[in-house]
Amino acid sequence: MAPVVGFIGTGNMGAAIIRGLSPLGKADLLGFDLNAAKLAELAAETGMAVAKSPLDVATGADYVVLCVKPQHMREVLEALRPALAKGKCLVSIAAGITQEKLAAWSGGRCPVVRIMPNTPALVGAGSYAVCLDDAKLAEAQKSLVLELFSAIGKTFPLPEKDFDAFTALSGSGPAYVMYFMEALIESGVYVGLSRALSTDIVMELLRGSVKMGIESGQHASLLREMVTSPAGTTIEALLHLDRSAVRAAIIEAVAMARDRSIELGR
Repeated sequence: MAPVVGFIGTGNMGAAIIRGLSPLGKADLLGFDLNAAKLAELAAETGMAVAKSPLDVATGADYVVLCVKPQHMREVLEALRPALAKGKCLVSIAAGITQEKLAAWSGGRCPVVRIMPNTPALVGAGSYAVCLDDAKLAEAQKSLVLELFSAIGKTFPLPEKDFDAFTALSGSGPAYVMYFMEALIESGVYVGLSRALSTDIVMELLRGSVKMGIESGQHASLLREMVTSPAGTTIEALLHLDRSAVRAAIIEAVAMARDRSIELGR
């Protein structure tokens, strides 16, 4: 019999995960959200069963995926306690809420898994940090969580101590990429291209560069050198970026995001 994976909260990220899992047939899906209309639409689209309350999700599910805002997590977990038991598993995608807090707020009634997704999950291209540190987790529970999330994106099993670094690099990372994308588009406009044409060129540039990075198997430095001819246009541009300490600024920005993630989790 397929395990039941229940979702408390079916907003953007919860819905993206549900849409990814629904065609796989690896689990029966159950969900609850305060927005009844959107919940019904998602259920009709994916075949997910609808629960009447968070407690109903916790009662009926083997794996309870918590897709609620961090500030509401304690209240939700304390309300779920009566339905939690050793054979169940809590899965939290809330940023900054540690395994220790999740266990304490749920009364330690079942093991917990932390997962940190990033926003490309909304288009089926997410990355997921997965923390399986809880000693109460059974091997079957670990295997199923990894199997489910590996089926809808790239998973990175990490100890919890590395979650702040993952958050800074991958969780916040799409914003850095969009920031760079914006700058490239503006540069195209600056040198005389229409905004629409510059946007199209940049989108293809990034798509092709990422594809080459993935499929070539070569280090990014070697791929950069392929484009950098002696005394050419590229080395001129890269020299300016190095004079402007762009590389250092990126590294420092990620480190600052990591430090902020640590602060928010205290």
